[in-house]
Amino acid sequence: MSEPAPASIPYKCTPVFDENTLPAGLRKEHRTKTGVWGIIRVLEGQIRYHVLEPVSETILDPDRPGLVLPDQPHFVQPLGRVRVQVEFYDHRPEKSAS
Repeated sequence: MSEPAPASIPYKCTPVFDENTLPAGLRKEHRTKTGVWGIIRVLEGQIRYHVLEPVSETILDPDRPGLVLPDQPHFVQPLGRVRVQVEFYDHRPEKSAS
C-alpha cells in the first residue's frame, strides 16, 4: 500500500505585499532553494510572472496562482494595484490548496 501524498500546507508564507511593498528582490531574477516549491497567490489585481528557464510569461490573478518550481529562476512584475502572497512547500503542492 502506498503512502498518501503529503498535505498541501505551506511551511512558510510571506506577508501580503502590495505594488508598493513588493520587495525589490522579488522584482528581479531570483530562485527558491533546491527542494522548495512555491505558490504565488494574487489576492487582488494582477501580476506578471516571468520564468527564465524555460522561458515563459503568465499573468496571475486571484483565479490563477503561479507555481514556482525548485531552483527555477523567475521574477514578478505588478500590473497596477495588487495584493500578493507567496507560500512555500517542501513538496509539489496543489495550486488550488488554500
